[in-house]
Amino acid sequence: MKNILSTATKVAAVALAASSFSFAGPGLADGAAKFIGNITQSNNVGSDFTALWNQATAENGCKWGSVEGTRGRYNWGACDAAYNWAKQNGGHFKFHALVWGSQYPNWLNGLSTDETKKAITAWFDAVKDHYPDLEMIDVVNEAIRTGTNNYHSPYGKNNNIIPALGGDNNGDYTFVTTAFKMARERWPKAILIYNDYNTVQWNKDQGIQLIQTIKKNGAPVDAYGLQAHDMMSQGGGQGGTGGGGVCLNINTLKSVTKEIWDKTQTPMFISEYDIATTDDNIQKQCYQEQITHFMENEHVAGITIWGYIYGRTWLDCNGTASGCSGIVKNGQDRAALKWLREYLKTNKGVNTTGLKTGVLTPVEPVPRKMFKGSAFEIPGKIEAEDFDISGVGETNGVSNISYSEGDAENHGDVKDYRKDTTGVDLYKKATGIIVGYNSEGDWLEYTVNVKEAGDYTMFAAVAAAGSTSSFQLSLDGKALTDVISVPAAKQGEENYDDYNKVSANVSLTAGTHILRMTVTGSWFDVDYFTFVKGKDATDPEPIVSEEPGDDNPGEGTTVIGQNINYDPNALQDYFVFDMHGGNLGVLSAYGFDGALEILRSSADVKSSGVYLLRNRFTGEMQKVRVIK
Repeated sequence: MKNILSTATKVAAVALAASSFSFAGPGLADGAAKFIGNITQSNNVGSDFTALWNQATAENGCKWGSVEGTRGRYNWGACDAAYNWAKQNGGHFKFHALVWGSQYPNWLNGLSTDETKKAITAWFDAVKDHYPDLEMIDVVNEAIRTGTNNYHSPYGKNNNIIPALGGDNNGDYTFVTTAFKMARERWPKAILIYNDYNTVQWNKDQGIQLIQTIKKNGAPVDAYGLQAHDMMSQGGGQGGTGGGGVCLNINTLKSVTKEIWDKTQTPMFISEYDIATTDDNIQKQCYQEQITHFMENEHVAGITIWGYIYGRTWLDCNGTASGCSGIVKNGQDRAALKWLREYLKTNKGVNTTGLKTGVLTPVEPVPRKMFKGSAFEIPGKIEAEDFDISGVGETNGVSNISYSEGDAENHGDVKDYRKDTTGVDLYKKATGIIVGYNSEGDWLEYTVNVKEAGDYTMFAAVAAAGSTSSFQLSLDGKALTDVISVPAAKQGEENYDDYNKVSANVSLTAGTHILRMTVTGSWFDVDYFTFVKGKDATDPEPIVSEEPGDDNPGEGTTVIGQNINYDPNALQDYFVFDMHGGNLGVLSAYGFDGALEILRSSADVKSSGVYLLRNRFTGEMQKVRVIK
């Protein structure tokens, strides 16, 4: 048959056909800056689910106890229902949850620590084999410690989950950190989430402390899931079992989410939101105030509502109405859902988290600045505290972020030198200011200008109390050195004044570069870096040992600035830290013995535990145990 359509007509026809179809994603929040999802129940996804929601979490179907009721036998049906819905409809899926002190298989009870570790590892591997491409994972659920051996869920009551994952020494949450590291090994691209309840009203501080602690321990945690069962005036109560009364004051909510962000620098998910009330007006008011805030909060990456069919949610309004948090009742929208439909038509929210859970909000780049106004010249000396002033986004393909610090609080005694920093810990020493309290995963960047290409020797002045501290240097994102170990102090349990020099040969190209120091082993102080031309060059500022009887002067260590003179029996100031690094304040005493007595008798120290005293003048530290 003769083709009578001209080329122009063909192109126009194709364009018209393409413009006649649109392939919108699921849910009311399609095209928004973050998802608004819900839970699936059993092996089914409701017929109206796709019209309402664009993210799915299985209410119970992916929990370990539901999947592996018999050891080694797996039932993925209910978990597959949510996962397959997301795959087939272009929605998001979150796996809930890998490690939890509740709803684990009964056969785990009574297993030895070694057998429990094998079981947990096998569980992680089974999930990885079945779902190799998970997008989001609640890695650990409800592990906030509210008292000695008391957690939000019954870790350790009849099981050995905690010791199997490395323990929990005085609340260091090692078991949580281990779980995150195991998850990252299996899902390098997934969003790894810590999830818990009562994180707004009841246990806000403990939740913040947990996130800070596991980040300092090197946990690759990408987000903090706030379950948000405590969004009403009566809170979430014991066990996070829903609220009651009226809506939580919106200014309180805004203040708390800001504090969480400021102190953790960790994106948030609203992970199990529900408003349990039979009063349509109260429920609508809560949704209107709170969902609006969550959508407009740039640090919130997504919202999951925990059930939407009245009579089929887990809350019963204190026994008066089963499933009372539902927003679809007898097939009809309650006022909260009516409002939500209208709101999402015109309000798409803000999301600058970098997590791809919606349409990311473009961030206007703000270039980094060099702290001294110009690049540090190499050869030459770089003071550790003079890292670049951080900017926003990228400029010419180079990140403007100049440092990463897992804890937003500066624990040091210098607060006014770098007011632009968030949490980098600066201390005053005899030689000036140093960067201390470095923990694994922290990094600092410096703009440098290499005057001449060639071989150089790098020297760094560092101090550590233990033998596990280390760091690595990179240039423009490429490793410049191997991991460099920081020697331990010769004496003193918490001696961070015994400085050593470490060195490495490096090869540099001429021009302007970004030099990064990455902490690979926690807990050391760093004073400065010096780059000298040539391999195995001579250190221009050696630390010479002045210890009596030292047969190898220049080979040992000494406190930087031995000319510090003070009377140990005079009144001294001592900083007090808990073992999480929290600065509890300062006290004055005559020597460490006097400080210890004051600490033990202080009403401000409310619980037994190990604390650190740091002399404000010398920096000397001692670890003390307090029993209440």
